[in-house]
Amino acid sequence: MAASRGDGETIRVATRPSPQARTQAQAVADAISATTSRRCELIFVESTGDVRAEVPLHLMAGQGIFVKEVQRAVLDGRADVAVHSAKDLPTEGDPGLVVGAWCARRDPRDALVGARLTELADGATVATGSARRRAQLRAVRPDLSFAELRGNIGTRLERIPDRGAIVMAAAALEILGLTDRIAELLDATVFVPMVGQGCVAVEHRFGDGAVREALMAIDDAATRRAIETERAFLAVLGSGCSLPVGAHVDESGTITTFLAEADAPKARSVVMQADVTDPDTARLVAAELARVSRRELAGR
Repeated sequence: MAASRGDGETIRVATRPSPQARTQAQAVADAISATTSRRCELIFVESTGDVRAEVPLHLMAGQGIFVKEVQRAVLDGRADVAVHSAKDLPTEGDPGLVVGAWCARRDPRDALVGARLTELADGATVATGSARRRAQLRAVRPDLSFAELRGNIGTRLERIPDRGAIVMAAAALEILGLTDRIAELLDATVFVPMVGQGCVAVEHRFGDGAVREALMAIDDAATRRAIETERAFLAVLGSGCSLPVGAHVDESGTITTFLAEADAPKARSVVMQADVTDPDTARLVAAELARVSRRELAGR
């Protein structure tokens, strides 16, 4: 039986069922309703990343593990839009889908919960499932030990190591009203965030003009320019890149990029910066930074 295409008036919003995903999807739905007067309905879809919660994130990197099933709900007609954390969205998109809105970015920085970096004792444990975060923390504090961290936000907050800390995206805590748990916000020029961190992306089916028009009202132009520039850096490395990687365009129009060797105690890394205020060349500049970073890391 063919999937229902809806009543034509209600916009069905596909999202993962976690508290963070549900909350950011509801914010998107409320914004759409406020600007178009159209009713929105949330459709919950479990992702591979949710089902395989026991597998460390870095072992599943680059596979779109949190987005594929949500995208499929739109492609097969169960939903009209798919809402994702932009950092989870592969650079090689599905040809049947278009990003209709990059929502205004929240705080893109990483945050320590439990203790500030300078407060952590020698050899203290920091829990994170991110190879990028481990590489960046090791560069500043090579004495630290690391533990895996998976689960929704509430679960992670319950797993702060004794006398240690966990690392999370500040935006995730902001979405859930938990910023009071932040011990320290990390400098984005040193602890370079993941591409797209802090932004919510909304996809729709290619050719769906009515939904495209609805999403235009919640698309943030400045965020779109920044995210698309960051994604140009990642695109050169490849969506399947399993190396620790990050890129961030700040409000001044400076992009900071990070690329490191595979997760290891003495992994080398490359941090580069460039001016991307010219929208006509921003993506080209970001792409060139990726090529140069890759050569530097390879020692060529």
